[in-house]
Amino acid sequence: MFVRSLVRTALLLCLPLPVFADAGVLNAADTAWLLTATALVLFMTLPGLALFYGGLVRSKNVLSVLMQCFAVTGMVSVLWLLYGYSGAFGHGGAMQPWYGGFEKIGFSGVDRAALAGTVPETVFAMFQMTFAIITPALIVGGFAERMKFSAMLWFSALWLTLVYVPVCHWVWGGGWLADLGLMDYAGGVVVHVNAGVAALVAALVLGRRRGFPDTQMMPHNLTMTVTGAGMLWVGWFGFNAGSALAADGNAGMAMLVTHLGAAAGAMTWMAIEWMRHGKASVLGVVTGMVAGLGTITPASGYVGPMGALAIGVVAGGVCFAATQYVKRVLKIDDSLDVFPVHAVGGAAGTVLVGVFAAAGLGGVGFNAGGMGQQLQVQLIGVATTALWSGALSYLLLKLIDKVIGLRVDAEIETGGLDIGLHEERGYNL
Repeated sequence: MFVRSLVRTALLLCLPLPVFADAGVLNAADTAWLLTATALVLFMTLPGLALFYGGLVRSKNVLSVLMQCFAVTGMVSVLWLLYGYSGAFGHGGAMQPWYGGFEKIGFSGVDRAALAGTVPETVFAMFQMTFAIITPALIVGGFAERMKFSAMLWFSALWLTLVYVPVCHWVWGGGWLADLGLMDYAGGVVVHVNAGVAALVAALVLGRRRGFPDTQMMPHNLTMTVTGAGMLWVGWFGFNAGSALAADGNAGMAMLVTHLGAAAGAMTWMAIEWMRHGKASVLGVVTGMVAGLGTITPASGYVGPMGALAIGVVAGGVCFAATQYVKRVLKIDDSLDVFPVHAVGGAAGTVLVGVFAAAGLGGVGFNAGGMGQQLQVQLIGVATTALWSGALSYLLLKLIDKVIGLRVDAEIETGGLDIGLHEERGYNL
């Protein structure tokens, strides 16, 4: 019992919440809110992200994207039970700065009586599972329309194990970045930089889709994309406000600034398009919204409303410019703009925490001393996550390519992954 108590105490200290009220005593309101937030985050992937991505690809590949999101959800859930949760949130002893160890393998000790702060540990473990699900699912957008289904499964499983779990532990599991004082409330580096860099590497390793960039590859169903985007916006309240792990003022402020960041990102992207092209596009406004959400995510528990407005405006402008540069200048075929929206947005938001978390700007103050020191820590978090994700993703992709091959053959790519890989069609024409 003493050892288990120490383990739970260590877990409490590493959760992404500055203060726990009544730690160690179950709070029904906190539990009810986290149950709701968990459902909202899962709703972000299924159906939110699946529909958002599905509408952006060509009609011959819509089912392949939906299938990938569903398969990732199922596979990651099982792996999180077997060892992912333990690696991220267990106590690794001498390896604690780097990895959570094996004490919670198979959810060992995660029973009805176990608490994480004021909520059941079962609920906390499930909440964190939904983060582990959506992060590799985001990467799907980088290689959409050209990766083998088997290769996608192997890459997602290995990437979760070797990239996501360690980074999650570094930041939220009491690892070395947490000790350094990194402020990442709900996943600027853990989710968005991590996934966005992996998506860019995947796009580079696989190469461009046949016909890119000379052939236009327009979204086949923007109605589906907008529907998915709306689900993402709503689900993101669970993502950010749920990370308070309590039904309190922290959750309320996180929800408020999340909404403001999304709104400012959408309006900024729309305004830039309108000024440049004379028209505002539906695709632009929903992409700006997602950019705003990704950028406010690391800051959502630390900034005030005006800080969120500024971060959302930065998100719309910076992510728009990054999207244009990656696609038009570098001509990298990151199919659904995962890197410029998520990695660039997540990095920008993580760095801006070091500014707008200042108490004088309506924030909660800094973990690592003054603004200069906090900015340095934030930059270290972004850089090390990007390097770790980029290097490991490249090695994993090369290994899988050598063993089973990454890319579908030309005939399947031309005919579409739906019929070529799944013997089904999204639409009966």
